[in-house]
Amino acid sequence: MKNKKVILTVVITVLVLLIAGSGGYILFKNINNRQSSEKYDNLASSYAKLSESSTSQTEGASSSAKPNPIDFSSLKKENPDIYSWINVSGTEVNYPVLQSSTNDNFYIDHGVDKEYSFAGAIYSQFCNHLDYSDRVTVLYGHNMADNSMFASLHSFEDEDFFKKNSEITVYTPDTQLDFTVVSAYVFDDSHIMNCYDFKKDEVYQNFLDGVLHPHSISSNVRDGAKLDITDRILILSTCLNYGEGRYLVVGKLTKETPLSDYR
Repeated sequence: MKNKKVILTVVITVLVLLIAGSGGYILFKNINNRQSSEKYDNLASSYAKLSESSTSQTEGASSSAKPNPIDFSSLKKENPDIYSWINVSGTEVNYPVLQSSTNDNFYIDHGVDKEYSFAGAIYSQFCNHLDYSDRVTVLYGHNMADNSMFASLHSFEDEDFFKKNSEITVYTPDTQLDFTVVSAYVFDDSHIMNCYDFKKDEVYQNFLDGVLHPHSISSNVRDGAKLDITDRILILSTCLNYGEGRYLVVGKLTKETPLSDYR
């Protein structure tokens, strides 16, 4: 009987510790996520004056370059790995984009301040240049429960939303790149940049054909969209809400506009 009481006590103690540990982990994660969201909100409000971009474009229409709405000089003081800024119409995506010079996946679990973060950052890998000159550029972001990072890209699963929203805008220190969303679909979990040799025209065209005719359990494709090997595309990649694989939002580069220094 005494042994049974000891065993029962040990079991209860272990369960209590597990529950306490789980609760502590959840609390830590929630606090970490909230702090991460606040940091990104502060960056956006301080250094990304996107509300002025349309006015600035009109005012600067007669010059060769319009003012850059992103204060990259200040952003790079926060973190020199910041090389662009992305905004996706109709979603919560309005973030700096980073690429580590030392660790390909550093920003999968580190925030813009280089501190550990469940939310991580929006980032690209070494295989992509920082000026979006590659045929295919892939940006990664987590599918967060609070709808931050790339979670709101899942809005493109809704057909009506997809039809009404098509703009992806990327800002670099000297260029605004406008992409039109041509498709959004569930993909497998293979590494796109490692699995395809996009330098080969045939390989690239076959991939583009798959973008416009995805074999997917969930997909939306822009009516009349066309892609060929002269096009450059941007792929936004995030996790699914269920199972394994990735959810991709693919944009075609439609316009490049020179930018002058931040006002």
